[in-house]
Amino acid sequence: MKYLSVMIGLFFGAAAAQAERPIEDFAALPAIESPKLSPSGTAVAMAINREGEQMLVISPLISNGKAAAAINVGDNDLNWWTWVNDDWLVAGVGGVKNMSAGEDWYITRAVAVSSDGTKIKWLVSEDAGQNADDIIWTAKDGSANVLLAYQSSIYYEDEGFFPQVDMIDLASGKKKVIVKPVRHVSNWYADGNGVVRIGIGTQEGSRMMRLLYRKTNNDLFKTVERAFLGKDQSLLVPHIFGADGTTAITVAEKDGFDGVFSMNLQTFELGEKIHGLPNYDVSGVHSDRSGTQLTGIAYTDQRSRVRWVDPIIADVQQALEQSVPGKDVRLMSMDDAHTVFIAKIGAASAPGSFYLFDKRTAKMQRFGFANDRIKGASLAPVKSVRFAARDGVEIEAILTLPKDRPTNKLPFIVMPHGGPFARDEESWDWWAQFLADRGYAVLQPNYRGSSGYGSEFAKKGAGQWGMAMQDDLDDAVQWAVEQSIADPARVCIVGASYGGYAAMRAAERGAKPYRCAVSYAGVSDLKVMRRYDGQFLNGRFATEWLREQAPDLDAVSPIKRPQNFAIPILLVHGKKDRRVPYKQSASLAEKLQKAGKSVRYVEQPLGDHHFTREADRIEFLTELEKFLDARNPADSPITKAAAVSGG
Repeated sequence: MKYLSVMIGLFFGAAAAQAERPIEDFAALPAIESPKLSPSGTAVAMAINREGEQMLVISPLISNGKAAAAINVGDNDLNWWTWVNDDWLVAGVGGVKNMSAGEDWYITRAVAVSSDGTKIKWLVSEDAGQNADDIIWTAKDGSANVLLAYQSSIYYEDEGFFPQVDMIDLASGKKKVIVKPVRHVSNWYADGNGVVRIGIGTQEGSRMMRLLYRKTNNDLFKTVERAFLGKDQSLLVPHIFGADGTTAITVAEKDGFDGVFSMNLQTFELGEKIHGLPNYDVSGVHSDRSGTQLTGIAYTDQRSRVRWVDPIIADVQQALEQSVPGKDVRLMSMDDAHTVFIAKIGAASAPGSFYLFDKRTAKMQRFGFANDRIKGASLAPVKSVRFAARDGVEIEAILTLPKDRPTNKLPFIVMPHGGPFARDEESWDWWAQFLADRGYAVLQPNYRGSSGYGSEFAKKGAGQWGMAMQDDLDDAVQWAVEQSIADPARVCIVGASYGGYAAMRAAERGAKPYRCAVSYAGVSDLKVMRRYDGQFLNGRFATEWLREQAPDLDAVSPIKRPQNFAIPILLVHGKKDRRVPYKQSASLAEKLQKAGKSVRYVEQPLGDHHFTREADRIEFLTELEKFLDARNPADSPITKAAAVSGG
């Protein structure tokens, strides 16, 4: 592996010193996303950014006379893609469509794409249901067969509102119904051989979840397990079906944390524990191409990792890590033979690069940067810290500090993540890096209710939107002040989605400890949001909140008390946001203006919830910088002008 070490070592040299980088460096869409190797390892499919727009590119890896194919999805979102065989891929796209009574719906569809890009086939009709892109199995025998679960109707009273499963040959277009819709069953799961083994749904007229099971496609489904929503119960669902048909591997909670367990499919009981962590949850498992063998266990402590149990893959991971000490090495994809690999190598302070590694020759070749503007530069340092909240709960947080600056009493940004059942980790974050580049220290607390820290930590967030979860953010500021990291007179809160809600709530609760607040796509009215989306607030343990702990959602909705807003706030929202409607920000802005409060509202006509357009990213960072310069400047105007000019 010596050759490998030299090649990568040359790439990760020191970056030239630079003053403030252009906004476009941070706002750039990823140049390459989710590259995936074909089964033979001779081609790669990936999303690329071309002039601020995303498209799917399928490219041969060797010179065989074939040109790369580029598929532009237009106004649709390119959500995922996977190889079926060397000749065919299947992809999931999403977009907004007027479906019923003049109302716009976000719909998903599966599409077959030939590897040369010349054939594109929609797998369901245009008038199918809202969700029609759930590929639950792909063939392992070299054929182009897939199992697609999809809705055929948008109307609840129709049988087709609940998904059926079809076997589809991508090459010929032939279809065969494998499972007809079953009322109230919303998810289907297949084993590695393409047998639809499990259905998950609810008991009609109740809040009881049920699991339907069968061993073969000729058997009838039987309900084998039930769990009551809101009573801290969950169904035991296999993640990998064993080749013998009687055992499985699952991720389940035991002793307060999610771990990997064997499972008996005859009794639906947990077996031995295969892997677990003392303070963190396991987040998932990886299987081989057959779908029957466990190859890796995914988890996040300070950063996302995979513990590979397949010895060949584990050896590759170890060799690459030893060749680039201190860097984050992630195996993104591999061929069926485990000889050709795609690795992303970077760090929390660097967006990283993609490399093709051939195990047979031990040679590594870079084929693209994640960010074509920043390339291999290492920017602001990132580390994990811990602090105690006011009630003693320990909170982990991600701290990003300005590069090559003193770390004493810095202008400070607390930046809560979205979700809220999600978490931040030591990974590249374009918001945090932009703010650090401008001179701010940024702290991203994984407040109570965040994912990955076990069930008890998650439960502590039940019913605590805008309350104890909000206190954790204030306590994060207090910790940073006590550590002499933050200047207590220069603190602002910035966030998106739930983080945007938290910024609104901070402004409404009073000035201390913040000078200003910034919300992107935040929620201001919880009752209105819940009417819009029935699943809103239905995260883990949330039903307990709605029924018992916080029945008055108005009490934690910032829009209900515009007169209480005590600090300036910037609100930015995309008009095409289907996750959180833009009126959540627009209505709050209107009420704040009438109340004579300091508010700036920016509406992005083509913006969505996930910043899929580069132009919207640029506009947001531009507005953010102007707002902070006016309300919470990192430097005096003279100092900043000197830094920009190099004086």
